[in-house]
Amino acid sequence: MYKSTPIKDMSKAFDVSGKNVAVTGGNRGIGLGIATAFAQSGANVAILCRDEASGKAAADGFAALGGKYACFQCDISDVASVKSAAEKVFGFFDNVDVLVNNAGVATTTNFLDPNGLAEWHRVIDTNLHGVANVIFHIAPKMRDAGRGGSIINISSVGGQRVSGSKEHHNSPYNASKAGIDIFSKYLAVTLGDYGIRVNSVAPGPTHSDLDKDLPPSFIETIERNLPAHRFGEPIEIGALCVFLASPAGAQITGAVLPHDGGLLTVV
Repeated sequence: MYKSTPIKDMSKAFDVSGKNVAVTGGNRGIGLGIATAFAQSGANVAILCRDEASGKAAADGFAALGGKYACFQCDISDVASVKSAAEKVFGFFDNVDVLVNNAGVATTTNFLDPNGLAEWHRVIDTNLHGVANVIFHIAPKMRDAGRGGSIINISSVGGQRVSGSKEHHNSPYNASKAGIDIFSKYLAVTLGDYGIRVNSVAPGPTHSDLDKDLPPSFIETIERNLPAHRFGEPIEIGALCVFLASPAGAQITGAVLPHDGGLLTVV
């Protein structure tokens, strides 16, 4: 049974240098913020994304930091694509220390609209099934390596609340993110004996490629009523992920950590 070593002092409490990190959807938005935070903290980073060109551009942008960086094309909703990408990741890295499941999609379609069910399956296939696909093909090798590790699943405060649903229809997104939170808790229990910690990070309003789908009234409400009075930034989500993967986070597992500027306290 694997037990992590508690920190003795603060000298390397937040040190992730040299760790091998795989980030899905790390080519843009929150995922790019996460990949950037790890790269700037001294980790090696592999980006898995559908748009290989933008992923390679992101990886190339880290080159001056001195680590190992790469991008592998991957559609997480496609099992064969995930299997192929996972093999490439383990060809690039000897092992994976940190897996961040960030890739996701959303919708603005009312579930009972004519194409509502098709949108449901599209979103669930990526946001929930996609996370399962990636974990299924990467976590066993993390487990068998006997090195411990960290899996961080990016869910959302949308998995804990559905206010605003009349104006912003996103039911499969809400359901998928709630599912991720429970799945993370299950994995924390089943992988704990192997020293692999599993947590969810639940962003609230955060600037990303999904901003374009938000109604102006929602943006105004957030900036007026949110205790923080602003949207979060992708690099801030990355900073929380670095903390969770660091020695300072070694006693945190099975948690759902909001990063929402206080949204859940007021809405």
